Amino acid sequence: MNDLFAFSDPESALLAVADELAVVSEIDTVDLPCGRVLALPVLADRDSPAADVSAMDGYAIRLEDLQSDVDLPVSDQCPPGVQPPTMKPGHAIRIFTGAVIPSECQAVVKREDTVESPNSIRFLPTALELTKEGDHIRRQGENAAVGDAVLDSGLVVTSALTAALANFGITSTKVLRKLRVAILTTGDEVLPPATKSLSPWQLRNSNAAAVAAIMSELAYVDVVKQEHVRDNRDALTEAFEQAVREADVVLMTGGVSKGDYDYVPDVIADAGANIRFHGLPIRPGKPILGAVTKAGGLVLALPGNPVSATINCHRFAVPLIRKMAGCQHWMSKPELATLVEPIRKTIPLHAMLLARLVGPGLAELVPAKGSGDLVAMAQSDGYVCVSPQEDSPGPWPFFRW
Repeated sequence: MNDLFAFSDPESALLAVADELAVVSEIDTVDLPCGRVLALPVLADRDSPAADVSAMDGYAIRLEDLQSDVDLPVSDQCPPGVQPPTMKPGHAIRIFTGAVIPSECQAVVKREDTVESPNSIRFLPTALELTKEGDHIRRQGENAAVGDAVLDSGLVVTSALTAALANFGITSTKVLRKLRVAILTTGDEVLPPATKSLSPWQLRNSNAAAVAAIMSELAYVDVVKQEHVRDNRDALTEAFEQAVREADVVLMTGGVSKGDYDYVPDVIADAGANIRFHGLPIRPGKPILGAVTKAGGLVLALPGNPVSATINCHRFAVPLIRKMAGCQHWMSKPELATLVEPIRKTIPLHAMLLARLVGPGLAELVPAKGSGDLVAMAQSDGYVCVSPQEDSPGPWPFFRW
């Protein structure tokens, strides 16, 4: 297999191309950063927590007041958001989760470890036996100290990260600019999806829809050009050169094999892009082409068959786009799934087989009639990647759509 292909597996091809790609460096400031890539580390503007706080609803006590068969008076209460009251000797303070710990408090006893009366408490045996200094107290700065880097650059902002940004007073976030993507589909037989009347030899452009949909799920991507080009070398050259000028990434479908009208490889080469691979030991998608422009932009030419184009856009374009967008963790991390039935036929290629999940860690293959079976793809949850000449049920990497 190594004699026929530049790389023996998809991961090696991805790593080789990724090493040559330019990563965006321009910075935007946005109010709604979810899904974008952090441009700079985020520093804590104060300790987190900002003071010692209670981790439980309960009672703030001194350890010397932890005695059996004694009604301990409750002198005050301490809710969150207020300055804590002063502790009185021989008294407890009722305290709530998140409230600042009063000075001289040595531990918090949970409410359920006490017998409560209107103005006093009595400790249960569990409290007497187990309570020690510092119990149920979250110490000032235990999450992060002021000035600590709490979030790294290159992280994709999630809802969880958004909460952290708000906690440290960041309302306008510095993120890397969006990656500009151009989508070029090819083929004389391909017509717009809205076309109502088609001849048997004509197809609606599902590739443009699929690739654009995959890109729409990436908040750090801006599709700046989407064009269908007929199988004409001059027209393709013009469209490609314009796309390279306008975009960081050019995604193409069709015209990548060895047919008389497959002009894509020559057009890419003539434009001066460095073709890192043309053909990989994979199915579907064997003719796939990956190249890097002189400016470090990505060119990925996908086969025209719809299932092949969609799977390989997901498998190859998405991680490489993450890399260019500045994502710290750019390589895809599929889960593992075991097939409920063994694979019926082995092939000497890395197979990407449509599958749907039927239980935790379990998947079944979706019967498909080939790389044009859009119905089968629509019934899948993703695809499993099976190594060459393997027929075992796995577990195998499972990539969700």
